[in-house]
Amino acid sequence: MKNQSHLPRYGVGPYYIAAIITLTVFGILLVRNGTLQSGSVPQMRMVFSIAGGILVLLGNYIWIAAVFQSKIADNIYSNKLTTTGIYAHVRNPIYSGIAIFLTGILLFAHNLWLLLLPPVFWASETILMLCTEEKWLLELYGEEYADYCKRVNRCIPWF
Repeated sequence: MKNQSHLPRYGVGPYYIAAIITLTVFGILLVRNGTLQSGSVPQMRMVFSIAGGILVLLGNYIWIAAVFQSKIADNIYSNKLTTTGIYAHVRNPIYSGIAIFLTGILLFAHNLWLLLLPPVFWASETILMLCTEEKWLLELYGEEYADYCKRVNRCIPWF
């Protein structure tokens, strides 16, 4: 990191995203092949489906706002700390949007066991950000980034 004047465009994010997508697919496959039948809640099918649909739409909105509306790639290359738009509500909206989307997908499987995965998503995002990108951003932006961290949540959007 010391040789760069800005963050890497992709950083550790693709590894995190690949890991949570893999966990989601694996969990759904376990439900589909009957391994996790004990967690099935057919009586809650409608509730899980509605909540899943809402989370899928919300996750998509957050991700699109982070990538396209905030033009994050341009800001990284111009070495500008992005704190407006969706970044005024959550510090890691790309990762959070994907995690929210995948949580919605998990709800479509109507299985309580799969609800163990979203806390794993959030915990791993927190650990990953603390150990990598937040250190880099603090080194690059100093007090400006520290103040931003005091105002804005790391993983869960707060509007």
